[in-house]
Amino acid sequence: MKFQPLFAIMALSVAACATSKINMSTTAPSPDPRIGLRAGWMNAAEAAWNIRLVSTTPPSPDFINRSTPGDFQFINSDLSFTGPYVFQGNFSGVQVWDISNPRSPRLHKAFVCPGSQSDVSVYRTLLFVSGEALNGRTDCGTQGVADTVSHDRLRGIRIFDITDIANPRHITDVQTCRGSHTHTVVTSPTDTANVYIYVSGSAPVRSPNGLAGCSSAPPDSNPNSALFRIEVIQVPLAHPEQARIVSSPRIFQDLVAPAHHGETPEDIAAAAKAAAEARAQGGFTATVQGSEIVLGPRFVTFRLDSIVKARGGTGTPTAADSATLRTNAQSIVDLIFNPPSRRPGPPPGPTQCHDITVYPAIGLAGGACGGYGLLLDIRDVANPKRIGAVADSNFSFWHSATFNNDGSKILFTDEWGGGLQPRCRVTDKPEWGADAIFTVAGATMTFQSYYKLPAPQTPNENCVAHNGTLIPIPGRDIMAQGWYQGGISVFDWTDPAHPKEIAFFDRGPMDSTKLVGAGSWSAYWYNGYIVSSEIARGLDIFELQPSGFISQNEIDAAKLIHFDYLNAQDQQRLVWPASFVVARAYLDQLARSNGLAPDKVAAARKALAAAEQASGQGRRDALTQLATQLKSDSQGAADQARLGRLAGTVTDLAGAAR
Repeated sequence: MKFQPLFAIMALSVAACATSKINMSTTAPSPDPRIGLRAGWMNAAEAAWNIRLVSTTPPSPDFINRSTPGDFQFINSDLSFTGPYVFQGNFSGVQVWDISNPRSPRLHKAFVCPGSQSDVSVYRTLLFVSGEALNGRTDCGTQGVADTVSHDRLRGIRIFDITDIANPRHITDVQTCRGSHTHTVVTSPTDTANVYIYVSGSAPVRSPNGLAGCSSAPPDSNPNSALFRIEVIQVPLAHPEQARIVSSPRIFQDLVAPAHHGETPEDIAAAAKAAAEARAQGGFTATVQGSEIVLGPRFVTFRLDSIVKARGGTGTPTAADSATLRTNAQSIVDLIFNPPSRRPGPPPGPTQCHDITVYPAIGLAGGACGGYGLLLDIRDVANPKRIGAVADSNFSFWHSATFNNDGSKILFTDEWGGGLQPRCRVTDKPEWGADAIFTVAGATMTFQSYYKLPAPQTPNENCVAHNGTLIPIPGRDIMAQGWYQGGISVFDWTDPAHPKEIAFFDRGPMDSTKLVGAGSWSAYWYNGYIVSSEIARGLDIFELQPSGFISQNEIDAAKLIHFDYLNAQDQQRLVWPASFVVARAYLDQLARSNGLAPDKVAAARKALAAAEQASGQGRRDALTQLATQLKSDSQGAADQARLGRLAGTVTDLAGAAR
């Protein structure tokens, strides 16, 4: 099928979504329209509930292989925002989209710079990009790096000056021993001269010949080991070229390997079959957590190259080199996943974090660190300290974290299967590959519940919990989240024991006969819209629709929150201005939950509307009287906390009245 007609069909599907009717029901559609969607690349069937697809923009020419859907070189990854611009990471570089008109995003800049996975963050006029893959070069070249050890290789953080976003200027690189799979920009309320970067590297430790000081020895034999630590980079804002590593906190040292579940019998059998087929064709395999896996080409190429150089050879690896790798592959993999320790007792826990979400306003961070969810004290930004840790045998790989706005809850995601496996099938347990929600009290995290995408996906769709953000609706904890080919799920976790889906968008699989990677890598609320990085299809922009779960007033109140920039892993405290729409949003919530008697809700609505029509002293008097009445009503109200927030908003409105 030719490419251009697919884009035309895609545009028609967007237009069709734009005409969908608003559904005020609080009952999820049945049968679920996500089940049985037609497969396709740019023309897959779509299903939506309480959300509208505003636009889909396909990747720019240098970031798509039109002949090969799912080309691993062109995976779209995470997003960062500044002003009207979206920075979209890609395994081959970065695309910058101007979304001033969300219905027609425009490519502002695309620059090729391979390195995987190009996790992106912005701060003022600086752009930070993660690099981890062996093909990443300091000059952003596409030719790769042939040598095992080379000073041309970039594994760490790239820093660009984006004063002129159309012409990013490379400032410097900060190399790290394990590269940067992800990173987090951290702002400090007490140190405005610098920003900091927490670097999470998951690659094998590089040779000290490539970067001095790197060691993969266990910490009990080498205290400078690159294992069991993150890197903290300080970036002086006046001189970003002086960015450097200032500490390497071992925030997960001394944790022991947690209990975890294995794979399903079907997956174990499928993995064994794939491994047997790979071995029969000369491939390399190893056992990880009880399942035999096929070692990828990058892993194999790098190790064979090292073996050739170790014997003083050059050129193509010989059969003997391959035999050497085959003999040692398992021990190499064990060193990565289960590093040795001289200490007696149980084996050690994770050696790295996957992602860290910081919340500077409350001095805390949530670390998703392989086998654990961590709570960190970041009041001393350069020296984060672990103050709490939780493990869960239902979790396979702790991937990312999100706090609610007041910091009383934290949600962790489990990327079971690594993101490229189908983990939302009808046979998969709802506790596996899900979100885990905890309440937070001091340094203690207490488990409350799991949330998993409720619609089963096919075996041909990679699907698992992935990246999302809060939607800034006052008084509620609502989140938009990407689930790869499970699409986007919007859910309410205000009651942490009973999270509930309230909106969704999904497409059919890329292919109806085999798994081809695609779907929403991340779905983030930004200034009134949900923006999603679609791995294979480009950039999606959505708009919430009023429903039985969310009123128009609540959506309008959410749109009052304006970000100058947004890095999802650097949470900013949400503070709503004194506004009539915020007061009406609280009234809608009280009416929906029966938190206040219906006659009193109606009286408050009428009084609020009258006050809004008045001005000056008349408005102040009307609002003051309403606030007094609301405080009186709270004595017998079912939801006194929410009524108190409403009364506080009305009081603030009275103070602001002119």
